[in-house]
Amino acid sequence: MRIAQVSPLTEAVPPKLYGGTERVISWLTEELVRMGHDVTLFASGDSMTSAKLEAMWPRALRLDGSVRDPNALHMSMIERVCQRAAEFDIIHFHLDYYPFSVMARQNVPYVTTLHGRLDLPEHQPMFETFASAPVVSISNSQRRPIHHGNWVGTVHHGLPKELLTPQPVKPSYLAFLGRISPEKRVDRAVRIAQRCGLPLKVAAKIDRVDQDYFDDEIRALFQLPHVEYIGEITDDQKSDFLSGAIALLVPIDWPEPFGLVMIEALACGTPVIAYNRGAVPEIIEDGLTGFVVEDETSAVGAINNLPKVPRVDIRRRFDERFTSRRMAQDYLSIYQQLIFQKADRKPFRPHIAAG
Repeated sequence: MRIAQVSPLTEAVPPKLYGGTERVISWLTEELVRMGHDVTLFASGDSMTSAKLEAMWPRALRLDGSVRDPNALHMSMIERVCQRAAEFDIIHFHLDYYPFSVMARQNVPYVTTLHGRLDLPEHQPMFETFASAPVVSISNSQRRPIHHGNWVGTVHHGLPKELLTPQPVKPSYLAFLGRISPEKRVDRAVRIAQRCGLPLKVAAKIDRVDQDYFDDEIRALFQLPHVEYIGEITDDQKSDFLSGAIALLVPIDWPEPFGLVMIEALACGTPVIAYNRGAVPEIIEDGLTGFVVEDETSAVGAINNLPKVPRVDIRRRFDERFTSRRMAQDYLSIYQQLIFQKADRKPFRPHIAAG
């Protein structure tokens, strides 16, 4: 099958550090190539891929201080993709609603994975206007605000089986991983660890837009003796970081569309204690891969129950539910569904390797 993957230009594919969407695009792209498909990746020029790379800008916009209007570059990329649309059996966008208008006027099958939140009021007229645009959710909970969307599937994220693995270390601290922002609520993690009498290690980035929040509300908390702020870490560092954790704390305060850090923890056999928000109940199996909690008190209680959760079983559930091969297979089913709706097209179907 000839597949186009269209990534945001904000980060490289895969990203150098933080960047959940671009990381997932990389895992999907590489898995599709391994399965024998002809994949073209539209992304920044500093991306690394075994697919055919079509560089839309020399480097990721996050690293390029000269770019002040990223929308202009994304609109140019969409037009370039449309000019080449006939070369593909399916075009898979990861650009939210930006391609909807122009792709509605194309004959080539396409689909958009929506990676962000959809509960803002301005989303309602958007999805009413483009009610026929085929979209994929990354969790069922993500769909709830948009009942009239043309949902063609839900595909949970997956990562390569050997990317993160359990390490032979003794867990000795609680962990917080990802991003410091009001909705991620690292302050709750600090208080939970303090109430349990356990150290907390925080591996997280601070976006420019969240700097004031960090300075005003979080910086002082990181001076507490039980808190260690590590900063942003790479994939190469995550296996050791997560394997060394008694549990990963995800005390979010927003409708999380997925929560990639949760399956990263599961890959390392690390239980997750997460607030019951957004996709959390879809990802964490309560009592099996961690605990879904309602507040700080129940989070503290869950930590006392962690010995009942074997880490080997957590990794086993990761292998069954959250690998990149499973994710790619789910997307291929959606691609075929959309292609067959265009009866006049005859897509190339290579032999797909087993495993």
